[in-house]
Amino acid sequence: MASLLLSTSPSHLYNISPRHRIPSLHSIPALKPFKRPNFSPVLSHPKLATHVVYHRTIAKSSSIGSRETEDPISDESPLGEDSAAFQLSAQKLSSWVYFTVILGSVLFALNVLWIDPSTGFGTAFVDSISSISGSPEVTMLFLMAIFATVHSGLASLRDPGEKLIGKRAFRVLFAGISLPLAMSTVVYFINHRYDGTQLWQIQTVPGLHELVWLSSFVSFFFLYPSTFNLLEVAAVDEPKMHLWETGIMRITRHPQMVGQVIWCLAHTLWIGNTVAISASVGLILHHLFGVWNGDRRLAIRYGKSFEVIKKRTSVIPFAAILDGRQELPTDYYKEFLRLPYVAITILTLGAYFAHPLMQSSSYNLHW
Repeated sequence: MASLLLSTSPSHLYNISPRHRIPSLHSIPALKPFKRPNFSPVLSHPKLATHVVYHRTIAKSSSIGSRETEDPISDESPLGEDSAAFQLSAQKLSSWVYFTVILGSVLFALNVLWIDPSTGFGTAFVDSISSISGSPEVTMLFLMAIFATVHSGLASLRDPGEKLIGKRAFRVLFAGISLPLAMSTVVYFINHRYDGTQLWQIQTVPGLHELVWLSSFVSFFFLYPSTFNLLEVAAVDEPKMHLWETGIMRITRHPQMVGQVIWCLAHTLWIGNTVAISASVGLILHHLFGVWNGDRRLAIRYGKSFEVIKKRTSVIPFAAILDGRQELPTDYYKEFLRLPYVAITILTLGAYFAHPLMQSSSYNLHW
């Protein structure tokens, strides 16, 4: 029996025809290795790149707890928001009516509770700070330090504050405390900007006025990225912490700091005394702290997405562009041809021509 089994082919023993036989391993053709598809042409396409969705950390639960898996994020992926994007068709008339009402209410409350000497606390506050020292330079630094501490401190408490009282309520609290302090500092500077020791006087140098004016004009394009969404500033829309990536952010990741430095240098050059230097030192130090604090808060909120954007942007203007980490699109200028930048242009020109009115209003307060 054993010899019969050994000498009999499997097809004869089990009546399996040759075409139904299981092929041997040697006859199976080798499988080609799997090739990961290349999506770089899609990502580099200017119209398709902005429509690709990139996944962040995904939490998955299991019977033994939870774990986190991360999808890889390419350094070339568009992760941030398109800054200054504004669609007129998406606007609601009711939202802008609410904005106007809120703005009017805030200005009215600011006048009654802070500006008006007969009802407000502004005069008493400025007088108390001025009484610390007879020096306008010291008073200027004290006012700046108080504003910076409150402003940056509340910004650092934003996450727990929003969880405690809500996003809109925290924005109202933030603005309600910061706005009077900022106004006191600005008014004091206007009233005392020529009280310090004069270090140089070059206002008659030809072309200097134009240089200072142009520098101040450019500084406002850096200074006010928050105007990208005025409805959030007034808490009409729910306030958000944005991760901007386009527009002015390609030049510098911290445009407000850059704009403040430009403004301070221009006005210190024009005024040329110790009060101007005192104000500029306070403002620049406050915004330099804001660079560190802002990056820290964005890293906590956005994690790896922010780290990628941080790599391809810079704090120093144009640094990322010059060393190749940031590549400007061929139609980069279109990122500035948007309504928020038009609004900044109009407001900047208006502020320049309103200088005499601003100065006379400040003098009337006697702060």
